[in-house]
Amino acid sequence: MKLDGTVLGFDVGSRRIGVAVGSAFGTGARALAVIDVHGHGPDWPAIDRLHAEWKPDGMVVGDPMTLEGGDQPIRKRAHAFARELRTRYQLPVVLVDERTSSFEAAERFALDRAEGRKRRRDAAALDAVAAAVIIERWLAAPQDATQLT
Repeated sequence: MKLDGTVLGFDVGSRRIGVAVGSAFGTGARALAVIDVHGHGPDWPAIDRLHAEWKPDGMVVGDPMTLEGGDQPIRKRAHAFARELRTRYQLPVVLVDERTSSFEAAERFALDRAEGRKRRRDAAALDAVAAAVIIERWLAAPQDATQLT
């Protein structure tokens, strides 16, 4: 996947999926949205709208491993989501180690709150901030990403 284009990043959870946008030309990544996940799966029309708006050159999906690098239940869901992205949009999709991304997102949020840039009600967007962290990790070390198989 090329580094000089726009990418959408995803932090996949069982109830929500955080979405961010980023580019090597910008200043990292920024949180965009939090998409609900229902019994039948993600809100694909909402993801379709983000895809149409941002016209990404590729997608980056967080690979949720345990701190020791092992599998956890949400990992299968994240991989299935990544495969569905590739099928739906015919774009390159890579998986990026997301260990501690939620912790980093929470730290960023706490700092923004302390500096008056965020309010408590903005905490709902924390998953999208985690997606931005995932994109920034990919931008910093694209060679560490796993190609979707």
